[in-house]
Amino acid sequence: MEMIGVPDGADLSLDLRLQSVSEGVLVSGVVTGPLVGECGRCLRPISDTLRVSVQEMFAYPGSTTDATAEDDEIGRLQDDLIDLEPTLRDAVVLVLPTNPLCHPDCQGLCPDCGGLWDDLPADHSHLQGDPRWAALSTLTMTEE
Repeated sequence: MEMIGVPDGADLSLDLRLQSVSEGVLVSGVVTGPLVGECGRCLRPISDTLRVSVQEMFAYPGSTTDATAEDDEIGRLQDDLIDLEPTLRDAVVLVLPTNPLCHPDCQGLCPDCGGLWDDLPADHSHLQGDPRWAALSTLTMTEE
């Protein structure tokens, strides 16, 4: 499983405004959809809703942007159609957290036993004495 992302085949909700401008069509709005993954600290499943703002210009064929912008710098209309997939994919990927957490103060896993710190008692410990000093633990201090 990937750390976090939009599940394959998931439906995204698009609330977009397409506005004709002198050089093309300006697409702006919000994309929402499901987000699933696992916590980067404790590996618990995460389920959330993604909400991303998008704004992208798609140039008309033959507009001045042909001379002023590289082909990969701006979207282009193709036969009066707009391919939104690359724009939406880029917008979603850029807002995904690099280290998702199930909750902001997740403590993760105990490095010794692998238990969830949130579920372990407050006095949980794996302190082990140094075996070279084990013989000294049998001695008791006496006051004179």
